[in-house]
Amino acid sequence: MFKNSSEIFAFIKKEDVKLVDIRFIDLPGVQQHFNVPVESFDEAVFTDGLMFDGSSIRGFQAIHESDMKLLPIPSSAFVDPFRKEKTLVINFSVHNPIDNSPYSRDPRGVVAKAVEYLKSTGIADTAFFAPEAEFYVFDEVNFATSQNSSHHFIDSIEGAWNSGVDMESDGSPNRGYKTRYKGDISQYHQQISSRTFAMRWLWHLARLDFLLSAHTTKLEQLVRWKLTIASATFFKPAMM
Repeated sequence: MFKNSSEIFAFIKKEDVKLVDIRFIDLPGVQQHFNVPVESFDEAVFTDGLMFDGSSIRGFQAIHESDMKLLPIPSSAFVDPFRKEKTLVINFSVHNPIDNSPYSRDPRGVVAKAVEYLKSTGIADTAFFAPEAEFYVFDEVNFATSQNSSHHFIDSIEGAWNSGVDMESDGSPNRGYKTRYKGDISQYHQQISSRTFAMRWLWHLARLDFLLSAHTTKLEQLVRWKLTIASATFFKPAMM
């Protein structure tokens, strides 16, 4: 969406952005983030970076070597369509604060080195990487572990185990059809609430991809469309 820091700051001012969401990836591949007000986000972030505690991130640093640096990737920035306050999301790469070198355990750095190696072999000059975002949304989830007991419980009115209930969770009659086990990946006969919920996410993500498509690499587009397609893999919306 942006080519450099100047475009980002111009957009922040023009669109009255309130927050910047700082995002980076930990060693297992889980996205981490924290928010800063735009008043605390200036040009120094792009030159000096943002310091953070690497010992608090899984697989990163020990406590005695915890200082780490984040540097922004301007082309990754986009507006979060789900925030109440206007928020600009920016992905960051992880660096060593001493010599500014890419951090060896940053998944983005690993990918960059893999692509460079691929090019050096002459096999290809482009590589595509994409996450597959599958997750489930339930009506109820609870668990506990204590000195004398432990349990976990999940429930969804659309689950196959609820075929015999009298009423749906919203008070409507049980219409009989329930989602079979491992059966909600691509089947057409999803319950209306699941389809409605998934389509809302699809619309937002597809719109986001459309807005960014002119300013992103093929890799970024692939990742976003992969997430868009996977967004239909919902089991049951807990909240509409």
